[in-house]
Amino acid sequence: MKKLLQFIISTTLLFTLVGCNQNSNGSSTKDSYDVAIIKQLDHASLNEISDAIVKQLDVIAKRENITINYIVDSGNNDPTTLEQYASSYLSKKVDVIVPIATLAAQIMVNAVEETDTKVIYSAISDPEGAELVGIENVSGVSDALNTKQILDMMLTINPNIKQVGLLYSQSEKNSEKPIQEAIKYFDGKGITYVEATGNNDSEIQQALASLIASNVEAIFTPTDNVVMDSEITIAEKLIESKIPHYTGADSFVRNGAFITCGVNYTDLGTKTADLVYEALINGTGEMDEYYLMDGGFITVNTETAKALEIDYASLNSFGEIIEVETTEE
Repeated sequence: MKKLLQFIISTTLLFTLVGCNQNSNGSSTKDSYDVAIIKQLDHASLNEISDAIVKQLDVIAKRENITINYIVDSGNNDPTTLEQYASSYLSKKVDVIVPIATLAAQIMVNAVEETDTKVIYSAISDPEGAELVGIENVSGVSDALNTKQILDMMLTINPNIKQVGLLYSQSEKNSEKPIQEAIKYFDGKGITYVEATGNNDSEIQQALASLIASNVEAIFTPTDNVVMDSEITIAEKLIESKIPHYTGADSFVRNGAFITCGVNYTDLGTKTADLVYEALINGTGEMDEYYLMDGGFITVNTETAKALEIDYASLNSFGEIIEVETTEE
């Protein structure tokens, strides 16, 4: 009986060791992990982030000699769809959920509240405002916008500007803070502003038409996913009306907007993947509540600048200028 017991214990230990290995810092790890990546919706910014996360996870898996299985989904900006995905991920017992954009992050964090599932969010402009801080097993990456710098660039291009349009979606939590910052900025400068909002493409197009009819001289949009989803059409109409669009992300500019000053979304996705691996191996206990990406990249659409007859050379003092052309992605 004693020999039988020893055999059972030895066999159990053997299978336990086969299923685990040791990483470079000595922590116990599995050979295989499951990661769910959920985009709030499909558009250029979120797709760029998702692609960068996947690419970096592949690099990490090869480097660490592990398997990282991942699935990538889109919630179509619909809370019910996002909740269904959250339920599916929990039933599949994924190791980490990676929501991209604020609504997706809020729904995933709520879903895992009474579980041990980790959430590493990406591209959250205002983690505090979205109530995504101080939560166990939750961390991520913020792309907080430097609103003042974008508006300073606007006034550098046109020091005599009198009226600006604010185009955004009220359903986008991450637009609230930069829009309030913009209002405060314009109030301080004695510049009038017109707000126009919408929660889907049709409403955004109507809001845009109202701003054009109001004779605004420029339009500001923060990192707003609803507006971004319509940017190609928006850009065409603003170019026709000779109105520059100042935006919160380079993906807007690649879809025809005039300019932005913000983070590089490929870098943001890469950093997100690094945090995912850290959470897989060591958990979130040692992480900061979130990681704030460095900004300072000025992205200009040269085709749009030419069509608007804008000389942007004076913006060199704001940082490195990256010139791009319009791509319909």
